[in-house]
Amino acid sequence: MKGLVPSLVALAAMVSFLLGLVVAGGVPDGTRRGVVTPAALETRPLSIHTAPADSVPMSAGQPFQTGSIVGVDFAAVAAHINGAVVNIDAVARDPRGRTPRRFQREMPDDSGAPRGGSGSGFIIDPAGFILTNHHVIEGADRVTVTLSDGRSLLATVVGIDPAIDVALLQVDVPDLLPVAPLGDSNSLRAGEWVCAIGNPLGYVHSVTVGVVSFLGRKLFDQSLDAFIQTDAAISFGNSGGPLINSRGQVVGMTTAISSQASNIGFAIPISQIIDVLPQLRERGRVARGYAGVVLTAATPQLQAALTLARDRGALVQDVPPETPASRAGLRPYDLITAIDDEPVLSDETLIRQVAGRVPGTVIELEVWREQRRMTVSLKLTERPLPPTVRPASSNGGIRPAQGSEQGPLGMTVRDIDAATARRFSLPEDLTGVMIVDVDSAGPAHQARVRRGQVVIELNRQRVGSAAEFLRVVSVLAPGAAVAVYVFDPLTDQRAIHSVVIDPS
Repeated sequence: MKGLVPSLVALAAMVSFLLGLVVAGGVPDGTRRGVVTPAALETRPLSIHTAPADSVPMSAGQPFQTGSIVGVDFAAVAAHINGAVVNIDAVARDPRGRTPRRFQREMPDDSGAPRGGSGSGFIIDPAGFILTNHHVIEGADRVTVTLSDGRSLLATVVGIDPAIDVALLQVDVPDLLPVAPLGDSNSLRAGEWVCAIGNPLGYVHSVTVGVVSFLGRKLFDQSLDAFIQTDAAISFGNSGGPLINSRGQVVGMTTAISSQASNIGFAIPISQIIDVLPQLRERGRVARGYAGVVLTAATPQLQAALTLARDRGALVQDVPPETPASRAGLRPYDLITAIDDEPVLSDETLIRQVAGRVPGTVIELEVWREQRRMTVSLKLTERPLPPTVRPASSNGGIRPAQGSEQGPLGMTVRDIDAATARRFSLPEDLTGVMIVDVDSAGPAHQARVRRGQVVIELNRQRVGSAAEFLRVVSVLAPGAAVAVYVFDPLTDQRAIHSVVIDPS
């Protein structure tokens, strides 16, 4: 018994120690920097919501409060943010139009059928502004947003930035929408808890939890990429959804997954997105400064091998012809140490500083060449888009084209003759019109109305002929919801579809 008492004491001490580790590991750091707010817009500004850096969820259904709690309550985080997460469906009439340039997958040939895809997004302004990935809506002729309350709305693409894979959408709503508060991704640390909310594989509003695995990961564009790597589960359909910290703030946009592992996902830092929001809202696209010079880091090894004059800066590797850099006289082995009197600590620092300036700006570079300091003036041009990216339209928006023969519902019908009735084995007492074509980017297709179905009624009005159908449709108002009562020969069943006519 004497030997047992010290053992119990030691065991209790060990349990207390381990419990202390668990508790300490869950306490949010209240000493972080404040949240980032976007620059004011010249037009009506986006009412982007941010939250205090140390705010934490107390419980589901209650507002976020400031303070510290033990542990991380992601159930409260999800309850607070879920209403601002949306599902996005994109359809293109051109079967080649829905194969995202970065995320191509092997897909079967469907004989020229329209290509469709879906993803996620989150509301950042109560007036209906939504962020998602560019690759979710790339090449689409119709973009539909489904809100958390079940409403499906036609979206306008306000602006796109293919360089970092971001798109800004807007839906027209009569009421104010819930928004996701934006945080500061610059204050993230590897190992910090985060959660992702989205619609993976069509499973809407799925919540997954993990940690930040790495910050600043390069995937596609070595000059601009600074992805957040996380082990929070991300699947196809999560693209465009929010990555959220333990204080209920969006710190990233989930955008890609590793094809070689199931627990490696990537998100665009929200601070990088906030920087381009004013241009997306005002211009529909993002113009970045471009010097046209290939850089590398001035590593200790290169410093020793090249006897560089400084131990920091961006080392010039190549100067392509007909670029601002070549016109300014930059050469390989030049070491750039400052831009407009701001120190350049690395090649990535210089790239970000140049990209953040407006094309046409003249910059002053401090350059060391063969142990001599010199100043080089350089006039920036606009950073070119990758050759595979289709530029945005002049107004940045996507509106579906509508054939006149299809009408506002986006479908073509014809009378049912005896041969058609026999071919489809239609009931003898069935009256209506046969759907012979459905616009793949029209409202009927969005409501799952299909070719081969028989329209019996529109808003409870019988349509016994194509002429009656056209008469009823002709008085429908833009934006109106229409109850389409159909018979489906494939299932031998009747169904009611709600088709919302596109606004004018």
